[in-house]
Amino acid sequence: MRFPTLALIMSAASLPAFAQMATQSDPIQVEPVLEVPSEDYRTGWVQIGAFSVLAEMPADGAQEMHAVYIDKPALEAYLRDGVFAEETRIVKEVWSTRTEDLTTGRASYADALKGRFVMVRDSKGKLGQGPRFGDGWGWAFFTGQETRITDTEDYRDACLTCHEPARDQGLIYLQGYPALRR
Repeated sequence: MRFPTLALIMSAASLPAFAQMATQSDPIQVEPVLEVPSEDYRTGWVQIGAFSVLAEMPADGAQEMHAVYIDKPALEAYLRDGVFAEETRIVKEVWSTRTEDLTTGRASYADALKGRFVMVRDSKGKLGQGPRFGDGWGWAFFTGQETRITDTEDYRDACLTCHEPARDQGLIYLQGYPALRR
């Protein structure tokens, strides 16, 4: 039996998420609530979906793959209530890709980890104050294997550019996450 694979394809004109992150000269120690989870989220959490970002020339395949995870209790609460519970953490990995011709056809697959985004639900503004908190979430991006030093100075500049089109969905592209379908 074949199952459809979900991949949200962004337009070739859009920039990859990693390239949109602001750069700064001084490292920023992130608030503890925004750190990449220390537990192994890849084995203990649920992968709720994946996105591919096409290369400028679509025939070249994907330039990035995004794999998105949420912990199981937060997923169960979302499926029950239809909203993300306070302190729900979402981790999105951003991978560079390799594209090659395989027996199944031209395929792109994850190659090297470029970084991770962490979002934490904070609709009541109790988890943190400052430039990485707002619009009901805490936001941070971490380059490569980093887990505590962020590239995110201000979420309004670094994160909302991509998330604003999904404002009517709570700033989350729900259509890309089959595990969230109720």
